[in-house]
Amino acid sequence: MNTVINFKTEPKVKAQAQKLAAQMGLDLSDVLNVALRNFVQNRIVYINLGEDAKPSPWLVKAVASGRREIKAKKLSPAFGDAKSASKWLKS
Repeated sequence: MNTVINFKTEPKVKAQAQKLAAQMGLDLSDVLNVALRNFVQNRIVYINLGEDAKPSPWLVKAVASGRREIKAKKLSPAFGDAKSASKWLKS
């Protein structure tokens, strides 16, 4: 037995996806089921933003900050429990 999943997307995106799926001999439900199965089996979400995609200024700053912290070895230790992690974060 199958179940129904409802989610919101832009009408234009839905129409484009339906058209592309039909060109491939599929319906949109087939495409979404393949994507869901891949997500569950591999625990990965594949995102391709294309060649023209650029990260936001916020993301560029966040990545730079993270790289500086890694270089300076300002890394979090491993914790055995949430209480220890919370104590470390508050220090």
